[in-house]
Amino acid sequence: MPVMMRGFSLLEVLISMAISSILLLGASRFLPALQRGILQQTRQQTLEDEVWQRLYTVAKHLQRAGYCNGQCQGEALELARQEQCVIVRWDSNSDGIWQTSPMTDADSIGFRLQNGVLETLRGATACEGKGWDKMTNPETVIVTQFQVSRKNSAGFSPELTILMSATGADGAGRVNALYSVTGYNL
Repeated sequence: MPVMMRGFSLLEVLISMAISSILLLGASRFLPALQRGILQQTRQQTLEDEVWQRLYTVAKHLQRAGYCNGQCQGEALELARQEQCVIVRWDSNSDGIWQTSPMTDADSIGFRLQNGVLETLRGATACEGKGWDKMTNPETVIVTQFQVSRKNSAGFSPELTILMSATGADGAGRVNALYSVTGYNL
């Protein structure tokens, strides 16, 4: 057989297989650590997304606080329970009054921290009571802090700051989020 037509010898194939096996075994030792790192990063990102989504939802309602197309009666923004509960009122249908009933047409919404869960209630008039809906799932997210504060500055609209902290229900990961909006209608 001519020299140019010759393939690998059995010895060359065995040596290359031995080297490949050693490299494969070495690489496979890092696979579980890599998978664990990816899982932790995914959980952290999911937790951050959940917290920021809820934070933006509250902020959107705070920006609407006080809007009225007429002569609305009552307080547009009520902070209670050491700023862990907020009730926001705005004239959603522009009829000039803040509706309180029926619940589906109410022009107020409340947000509160209750037992590690962020809750909401359309038509809220007080921070206590029943009927509040969970915004976060306690099986995946434990909200450790929720606080809305108001900062008044002479000559300017008030600044409303939302602070929210949460951990994963499995204890892994922690997120602290701070977001401020301006209450132009207050």
